[in-house]
Amino acid sequence: MEQKQTAIEWLVKTINYQIDYIPIKHWDSIRDIIQEAKEMEKEQIIDAYNIGSYDTSEKQFRPEQYYNETYGSK
Repeated sequence: MEQKQTAIEWLVKTINYQIDYIPIKHWDSIRDIIQEAKEMEKEQIIDAYNIGSYDTSEKQFRPEQYYNETYGSK
């Protein structure tokens, strides 16, 4: 199964193609912000899965497993 790309992953990939230069002193801060955004997005996807899964027979695995299978473990 082909894994999907989250919005944050798309944004990072797109920005990487657009930015020519970022001072090294900013990379740690940028990396931390991106990681936090990815974690927030993961939680939102898991929450949406929980809210949308009213039929318990559809819940054959945990929401985090759904995320990992759909987007990969990040």
